[in-house]
Amino acid sequence: MATKNTIGILTGGGDVPGLNSVIKSVAYGAGEIGRSVIGIRKGWKGLTHMTGPDDATYVWPLTRDNTRTIDRTGGTVLHTSRTNPGKMPESKLPPNISADRLKTLKFDGKNYDFTPIVLGNLEKLGIGCLIAIGGDDTLSFASVLSAAGFPVIGVPKTMDNDVQGTEYCIGFSTAITRASDAITRQRTTIGSHERIGIFRIFGRDAGFTALYTAYVTSARCLIPEFRFNLDRAIELLMEDKRNNSSNYSMVIASEGAMWEQGKVDEVGEADAYGHRKKVDIGQALAAEVQKRTGEETIVSDLTYDLRSGAPDVIDQLVATTFANIALDLIREGKTGRMVGVQKGCYANVPLPDASLGARKVDLKRLYNTERYRPNYSSKLGAPLLFNQV
Repeated sequence: MATKNTIGILTGGGDVPGLNSVIKSVAYGAGEIGRSVIGIRKGWKGLTHMTGPDDATYVWPLTRDNTRTIDRTGGTVLHTSRTNPGKMPESKLPPNISADRLKTLKFDGKNYDFTPIVLGNLEKLGIGCLIAIGGDDTLSFASVLSAAGFPVIGVPKTMDNDVQGTEYCIGFSTAITRASDAITRQRTTIGSHERIGIFRIFGRDAGFTALYTAYVTSARCLIPEFRFNLDRAIELLMEDKRNNSSNYSMVIASEGAMWEQGKVDEVGEADAYGHRKKVDIGQALAAEVQKRTGEETIVSDLTYDLRSGAPDVIDQLVATTFANIALDLIREGKTGRMVGVQKGCYANVPLPDASLGARKVDLKRLYNTERYRPNYSSKLGAPLLFNQV
């Protein structure tokens, strides 16, 4: 049985490069402050579905030996899920839960609140503090645990880079590096066929990934924060095509981008946090371009590939540092905090308020709403790499 000197760690939501660097650094650093580490497998699902402290399906003690090489690969060795313990539908209940135990949980007619189950399982594991690595959704339940009095430290990760309170989230640098590489490679095909290249990229609620990729590839970009004029967007693409000696143009569209008067349709079932998939803006835009101009397009979906594989140097560096700051906070007895970056410096801030939603692109400073591209001017005094909170 673990002791209260045990640190728990889990990863939730979508995987990104750099998660294993956090896990390894926590496992290595915990021993230096007299702590052991237990990995919770499959995110919050591990704490709703485990049958006991020896359940190997969801519980994995972490050591220097079994984490020694994990930072050399992407993804998460702890695996992940999109489980929301605060809203557990009947179709997702763990098979080991008894009818009598269910009767003790809050039920709104559709979902059960498994917060007491999670707290009980943390107690069974002897975990004294939990490090939750995730985006807005994962960290929203971390805030619930913190409000219930359980010690939690948050580590932000998402290739969308849209967690409130921090200028940087693990996975972002690798994502925009990969996107830039992919677009640069595809220029040869787009140019050879003299077409309009349309690249769909992750960014449901915020356009940081599309914006920063456009910054280094000189492409137009369409982001959720600004409903673009369809005629104007097509006009700019045709202008770029005419002015290009190879007779092609490109635009990067966030998955949540939409034109004026357009409807942001969603498809499929909602996930554990109420999100449904957006319709494919890349295909929708391509259809409009061809209908209005007769020009041929090439549509490329730059989504899951950007979060796959090993992290780049920036993500490794930030992930390792975030992990060690989290350990510093635990040693100092400071919980209910999230590590992050503010004004270009490492910092710790309160766990993000879920009611605030995603952090948004500052249109005035970062985006040219007339030209549908990043702002390149007025950068003196800005942080070296990323925008200020």
